[in-house]
Amino acid sequence: MAQLACKNLEIGYENHVVLKNVNFTVNKGDYLCIVGENGSGKSTLMKTILGLQRPLSGEIVFGDGVRNNEIGYLPQQTQAQRDFPATVEEIVLSGCQGHAKRLFYGREEKELARQNMEKMRITQFAKRCYRELSGGQQQRVLLARALCATRKLLLLDEPVSGLDPKVTAEMYSLIERLNSEDQVSIIMVSHDIGAAVQYSDHILHVGQEMFFGSTQEYLQAGVGRRFLHVEGGGKQ
Repeated sequence: MAQLACKNLEIGYENHVVLKNVNFTVNKGDYLCIVGENGSGKSTLMKTILGLQRPLSGEIVFGDGVRNNEIGYLPQQTQAQRDFPATVEEIVLSGCQGHAKRLFYGREEKELARQNMEKMRITQFAKRCYRELSGGQQQRVLLARALCATRKLLLLDEPVSGLDPKVTAEMYSLIERLNSEDQVSIIMVSHDIGAAVQYSDHILHVGQEMFFGSTQEYLQAGVGRRFLHVEGGGKQ
């Protein structure tokens, strides 16, 4: 059974339809990139999957042991969030809130946070204030936080936005390793079509034209070929 299935999904705000006829599935170990023009509804789709807003129609079904409160989420950051006055350890630990069995963090949660900080190579920053870190370091903190919420499915909304090329490559490498070695399923919204076709095994293209299939199928499809040409990147 798929970890996530969206069936005939229609999404939007106050009966204003942003996207309709959205159909796709995510199985264990998949790496799905959601691409499309700016304003096409990518982030709205993510919020709907997370339950932050209700779909106008259709359904979202979780399976294979995944529950809707056990999804790791790395959102786009606002300036206020970048200046958040908490330690790295506190922010990473907050990812355990969805499944903590107590009102306080116990040994199990602290060990999970330690493991994920180590995995993201940020252990040395544990007691540092989050707002003192660079953009790339902050993204690794938020990725460690997301991993505390799940061992199965991560939703990433433009995770390399605003990062320089070296840090961008490092972030993509970390995400790829989580997918290939830890078998964490990835759903990533990306404006970087070149990286999307390089790293993903499935593509969901949203907008006036809709597509869902393997990355190789997308590269051969008309919508994929046109979008790659317009964006000026991707595999040939």
